[in-house]
Amino acid sequence: MTRRSLAWLLVVLAGCNGEPPLYAVGTLERDRIEVAAESAEPVLSVDVLEGDRVAAGQLLVTQDPARARARLALLRAQREQAAARLEEAERGPRAETIAAAEARLRGARSARETAAAQLRREQSLAARDFASANELDVLQGRFDQARAGVEEAEAALDELRAGTRVEVIRQAREALAAAEAALAEQALTLSRTRLVAPVVGVVEALPVEAGERPQPGQTVAVLRARQPAYARVYLPEPLRARVAVGTRAEIRLDGRPEPLSGRVRWIAGEAAFTPYFALTQRDRSRLSYLAEVEATDAAADALPVGLPVEVHFPADGDR
Repeated sequence: MTRRSLAWLLVVLAGCNGEPPLYAVGTLERDRIEVAAESAEPVLSVDVLEGDRVAAGQLLVTQDPARARARLALLRAQREQAAARLEEAERGPRAETIAAAEARLRGARSARETAAAQLRREQSLAARDFASANELDVLQGRFDQARAGVEEAEAALDELRAGTRVEVIRQAREALAAAEAALAEQALTLSRTRLVAPVVGVVEALPVEAGERPQPGQTVAVLRARQPAYARVYLPEPLRARVAVGTRAEIRLDGRPEPLSGRVRWIAGEAAFTPYFALTQRDRSRLSYLAEVEATDAAADALPVGLPVEVHFPADGDR
């Protein structure tokens, strides 16, 4: 029976005695869950069969993890490198590095003193006209160069003694955090080459086979969740005002003398069948609202999907 014919059946029932019906008809259903691939790696194995009952976390499909493992190893090495750089920045310059800078400063000062002595001798000779102006200019240039070398060595030593700048340490920490985030993401990518069941259920379909290369987002397994079972019904417009989310209900099935207890878990916000013309009082009876009534009775766990059901509601809309 189609959804439209179900809706019209409810309309007929409503008009038999002038009172809105206190039940709706539909079918017993369970959530349909599609498990999708997150990468285009080849399928190594399909680890279940259609119709198998599976537990939450049970392996369904395995994809080739080689590329993800190689990428993980690379990111792990980059993370270790970033950690070493941060450790070096926080520890600051080594004592041997500072000692070498001090030695370079002593050498620069010695070169400056030598250049100063040569310049003084040349200036004394030039005062007695025993030295040329060119020689004096050359020695002056050497002295200026030596003096600049001393200033450079002093600045380098001061920088080492002051330790690593705060900005450099902050950058090293951020680089390490980025490396750790990339490593965690890749570890997740590797884990998802093993596709597992998210809930307890039954395998309904397996659209892929070993050797195939699914596209990211492509469905590789379809499950029917074992819990919760629910009735999908259409509420006629006269009954809609009496029923709300949380309303108590009874789910009745053919061949089962005792009804299942349940509660309304969802009602569509818009009517499923809306005429294009103005809604007169007569026309309003044609409206119906799709609803889901969850079976709270544990006995529903063993029932298959697709069974015809009647969902009865209390006259007072009890919750």
